Amino acid sequence: MQILYVVSEVAPWIKTGGLADVAAGLPKALHQAGADIRLLIPGYADLLAQTDGLRLWATLRLRDVPARILETNLPSGIPVYILECPGFADRHGNPYMKPDGHAWDDNAQRFNRLALAAAAFANDQLSFHPHILHLNDWHTGLVPVHVLQHPPQRPVRTLFTIHNLAYQGIFPAHLLPQLGIQPRWMTIDGLEFHGQLSFIKGGIALADHITTVSPSYAQEIQTPAYGEGLDGLLRSRAHHLSGILNGIDAELWNPATDPYLTHHFSAQHLHGKKYNKTALRHTLGFPKTGKKKPLVAMITRFAAQKGLDLVIEALPELMGRPLELVILGSGDSGLEEALKRAVAPFSQRIALQLGYDEALAHHIEAGADMFLMPSRFEPCGLNQLYSLRYGTVPIARATGGLRDTIVDANAQNLAKGTASGFLFEEPTARSMLHAVDRALALYHEPSIWKTMMRCGMAIECSWATSAAAYLQLYRELLARPGSRWGARALLP
Repeated sequence: MQILYVVSEVAPWIKTGGLADVAAGLPKALHQAGADIRLLIPGYADLLAQTDGLRLWATLRLRDVPARILETNLPSGIPVYILECPGFADRHGNPYMKPDGHAWDDNAQRFNRLALAAAAFANDQLSFHPHILHLNDWHTGLVPVHVLQHPPQRPVRTLFTIHNLAYQGIFPAHLLPQLGIQPRWMTIDGLEFHGQLSFIKGGIALADHITTVSPSYAQEIQTPAYGEGLDGLLRSRAHHLSGILNGIDAELWNPATDPYLTHHFSAQHLHGKKYNKTALRHTLGFPKTGKKKPLVAMITRFAAQKGLDLVIEALPELMGRPLELVILGSGDSGLEEALKRAVAPFSQRIALQLGYDEALAHHIEAGADMFLMPSRFEPCGLNQLYSLRYGTVPIARATGGLRDTIVDANAQNLAKGTASGFLFEEPTARSMLHAVDRALALYHEPSIWKTMMRCGMAIECSWATSAAAYLQLYRELLARPGSRWGARALLP
C-alpha cells in the first residue's frame, strides 16, 4: 500500500505544535507496520537550511509557478518530498505568520501550491503513485478539489484528518480563479463559508473520509458548541467521519531511556523521579525550602483554547495552596503579557519560561508531580500522554482527547485501581481549583498516589495502536464499492 502523507510541518525540522509530532510519529509507525509511506511537506527556508542530503527528485509547474521537489529522509528513515517553490523557500520564520503575528498575506496561494503538488502525485505526473492521499488540516484542504477537477486514471482515495477545527484557512472568495478552482465548487456544499472560501471545508466536504485525532472530538465537532460553524456539514458526513486517538513516540518519550534526563526511572523503580524533581527545581531557581511541595507544570501554546485565562483568574487562590508552578510556552502576545503580570507577585513559587525548549520540556515532564491542562477544547492533546508516561499525574478538563485518555480519580476508579488523573467538567476557574484540591489531597496519600502514577505509566499510548487503526481504514477505503482497488491482492 502506497501512501502520501501531506502535511505542513514535521518534527524535528519545523514545528509550531503537536501536528509536527504527529507527522513524525504516525508515518514512522505505519512504515514499521509495512506501508510504503512518504511525506510531502513545504520547503520553508528554515527547513531547507537545516536539512542535509537534499536531492533533486522532480521538477514541475504549479499553474504559473515553477517548482522543484527535493528528496531526503527523516531521522527515522521515512522518505520525504520537499516542495521548493515561491512562497515557501523565499522566507524565514513562522510557516504561517509574519513577525508581527499576522498571517502571511499569500497563505492561500502558498498552500494551494502544496495542494497542486499533492494532486500531481495522484495524477501520475510523478514517479511515486500513491493509493491514499492522507491530508492534514486546512493547509491541505484543497487537495480533494484539485483531484476531483482532474480525476486520476486510477482510483486514489483521499483521507482528511482534522487536528484542530478552530484553524480553518478562510480567504476572500475572489481568489478562486487565481487558485485554479472552478466556480462550481463555491457552494454551501463545497468551499463556500459565509461568502468566503474555506480550505478546511474542501477537506471535510470532498475527501473520501474524515478522521479526527480522538473519538470524543469526532463527536464534539458535530455539535454547535465545538463545530466552529461546520457542525451541520460534519453531521451530514457522520458516516464518513471517525476518531482515531493519537499516540506518542514511545522511544523518544521514555523515562527509562530519555537522553535528556540524568536520572532514569520506570513504573517499577520510581525513585529516580524525585531526583529529576530536585534537578528541575534547581534549574528553575526555586528555594530549597519548598522541596516537599508538589510541583505542578504546564507546557502549552498561549492560546484561548488552552484555558490560560482560567489559570490567570485562579492564580491568587492557586498560590494559596501549598504548591509550586512551572509554565513553559509561547503564543498570543496578549496572553503572554497577562500571564507575566499575574505571576510577578509569586516569583518565588512560579517559574514562567517563555518560548519552547525541547530539553526543558522533557525535564519538566520527568520532574513535575502534576500536569495542568485546563483546555476549553482539546482535539487530542499530547502532553497528557507524555505526563502519564512519566508518572506526572494530569489535572485536566474533561474534553476531547483528555476525556479519552485520563481515568478520573473518583471513588469508583480509585477502588478499582484504574484512576490515572483528575478531570473537571466546567471550563471555570472554580471547577479547575476543585480538581487541584482533589489532587493535593491524594498527593499526601503516598500509596494511592504511586498507584495512580503506575496506572498512567502502564497505559498503551504508542503510535502502533493508531497505525493499526489507520491501516484498517485505508483498506476499507480502497475496498469501498466503486473502487477498482477491490482486488484484495493489492492490499496489505
